[in-house]
Amino acid sequence: MSIGAFSVSLSIKDLGISREFYEKLGFSVAGGEASQNWLIMRSDDCTIGLFQGMFPQNTLTFNPGWNAQAEDVDPFKDVRVLHDELVAKGVDILDSANLSGEGPAHIFLIDPDGNPILIDLHR
Repeated sequence: MSIGAFSVSLSIKDLGISREFYEKLGFSVAGGEASQNWLIMRSDDCTIGLFQGMFPQNTLTFNPGWNAQAEDVDPFKDVRVLHDELVAKGVDILDSANLSGEGPAHIFLIDPDGNPILIDLHR
């Protein structure tokens, strides 16, 4: 089961300070909106999201329909299909959005050790 491109969404305190720090490590801004307190940063195939005031803790993130460079891939498994497959396997889904529609949607779950996982479809 492919659940999409992997990244880490970091819950940060100060977007400017975090951006400068990760730029020193070789990351550059690849997307996001600083005025909305979030940026996507990339170094080679590594992607991190910097989110100020959006997540209560660091979150493992998967994006169906994207590769590691945030380019569309086809075919891919829609998050709505992933939701149904995970529920059928007994996985508890804590939150979801737009499961009855089309386009962007997400599901949110927690692994056995309390790590949050976001499966977020952007297309």
